[in-house]
Amino acid sequence: MANVTHGLSDELEAYLLRIGVREPPVLERLRAETASLPEHGMQIAPEQGMLLAMLVELTGARRCLEIGTFTGYSSTAVALALPPDGRLTCLDVSAEWTAVARRTWEAAGVADRVELRLGPALESLEALVREGLAGTFDFAFVDAAKHEYPDYYEAVVELLRPGGLVAIDNVFMHGRVADDSETEPGVEAVRAMNEQIARDERVTIAVVPIGDGMTLARKR
Repeated sequence: MANVTHGLSDELEAYLLRIGVREPPVLERLRAETASLPEHGMQIAPEQGMLLAMLVELTGARRCLEIGTFTGYSSTAVALALPPDGRLTCLDVSAEWTAVARRTWEAAGVADRVELRLGPALESLEALVREGLAGTFDFAFVDAAKHEYPDYYEAVVELLRPGGLVAIDNVFMHGRVADDSETEPGVEAVRAMNEQIARDERVTIAVVPIGDGMTLARKR
């Protein structure tokens, strides 16, 4: 889903990219390559990538999780922010798109920090719990099938350690979540998750109007 920061003119968006985004060349090249794909709107905005990297650095994260990898922009930004012994587990269903991500991880010199698990995300999340990894992740990023967002959220909260942070993309659904007449399954699922998080006493939250809306939830 396209991620253009809300409320910014084209001129201000360009200004933001110039003064607020230190985009590594490997990510700049990936953004250009992904732009040629019909699904290019699924890639996060570069300012979102920089925010994710800063959150990883600020939290001192060493074990990270990503649900929805696509061509690898967010995962590369996160992996570059990790210390050498940090590890990122990526969940995705597409071997085709993640082949681009694999090449990017190699080019960025972070392939040894990334584990890719191909398959339905909910099955992979259940496997992580079975492997005894509940309560061990420091940071997670969610940007995958919107109709499964409530289930992703519950699984991530279980997998995060106390004090761990999750960032969830596309929580505005281009404004459609605020329109009750919008009943498309993805919109309804994201709307339900937003309400779920708003009431969830297990976490503290902040909703950031960047891209298509990003919720940050820190597990108590």
